[in-house]
Amino acid sequence: MKKIELLAPCGDFERLISAIHFGADAVYFAGKRFGLRAFSSNFDEEEIIKAVEYAHSHQVKVYITVNILAHNEDFNGLKDYLIFLDQNKVDGVIVSDLGIANLVTSFTSLELHVSTQANITNLEAAKMWIKLGAKRLVLARELSLKEIKEIKDNIPSNIDIECFAHGAMCISYSGRCLLSNYLTGRDSNKGECAQICRYNFALGYKNEIDEATYFPILEDNRGTYILNSKDLCMINHIKEMVEAGITSLKIEGRMKSNYYVSTVINAYRRAIDNFYNHQEADFDYISELKKTSNRDFTTGFYFEDTHKENLVSSRQSETHKYIAVVIKENDINDFVLVEHRNKFKLNDELEILSSNSSFNKIFKLEEIKDLNNNPINEVKAIKQQVYIKCPYKLNKYDILRIKE
Repeated sequence: MKKIELLAPCGDFERLISAIHFGADAVYFAGKRFGLRAFSSNFDEEEIIKAVEYAHSHQVKVYITVNILAHNEDFNGLKDYLIFLDQNKVDGVIVSDLGIANLVTSFTSLELHVSTQANITNLEAAKMWIKLGAKRLVLARELSLKEIKEIKDNIPSNIDIECFAHGAMCISYSGRCLLSNYLTGRDSNKGECAQICRYNFALGYKNEIDEATYFPILEDNRGTYILNSKDLCMINHIKEMVEAGITSLKIEGRMKSNYYVSTVINAYRRAIDNFYNHQEADFDYISELKKTSNRDFTTGFYFEDTHKENLVSSRQSETHKYIAVVIKENDINDFVLVEHRNKFKLNDELEILSSNSSFNKIFKLEEIKDLNNNPINEVKAIKQQVYIKCPYKLNKYDILRIKE
């Protein structure tokens, strides 16, 4: 049986390397234009070439987002950009606009993947996109597993179904939000979303002398974020997603940190492999995912009786802090070269985030040396490289974290 694909977000090259290191089967990211995450670092053309070569050398596929809702001026240079992607062996482009889709099928051999922004919520829409040349459908987040299975069962078997499994949820229908445009002038449908739904809102009105009066909606000292959804999390439901016919399990987060991508991809890689190997988890999936940035979790619209639980005010939290990344692997009981991300010191208890069997091992930091082999007590300089003694096997790109 072919495994469901684990598809990872990559805002820059560092996150691409981490996603692949921790087990992604495919990655998706944007170029400097035409994608919906304008404030992510994204990739210029030289970086795209390098990223595709790196991913393919690790047997990982690359999908590029070209999913803006385009206006006339947005087509300037677009055809040449698509041809460039085709010439450099990109595995697919993620598109929501019919005009852009037409350019893809008319002038390239790129696989056409239909973005969730296209709002595919029914079988007839799916059939129409397939008729237009789509090879993969990224279905709207508002569908239940039952509805997804109905679509999958009634389209050609070679058409992929991709669905989000983890990450931020949007207050607007499949992301088509106008709040950002209205309140800040930043077009969310061209990648400039200001994430207005994360703001702290209050009820208000104007009285008879035209002065505004506001009534805060308090939950705690940080307020209540009434438009701020919990994060989607389907890690305990891999079986149901596979049974619904989902081909690719997508992780949201092109603007999230390297630590976030590493933690989430590692957890889902292990959960998927455990499912196919008929093995019980040897760690608690939810506790692991809470070690990185989250707004608590929901199963979204996948189970039809849980809609009411989605949009509950929630604020971002995490139980662990990313303190260092491994630069050069070690031997057991030997020193390892790491690079600082947050302050750490002697006698700290560090936890390992690794794709190998050292995952979640904890050790007390008993020796630190600088690059000249001098002992030191604390590491706090930005990106400072030091040697630390670790009793477990660490690989390059593994991460060290500490409980907050």
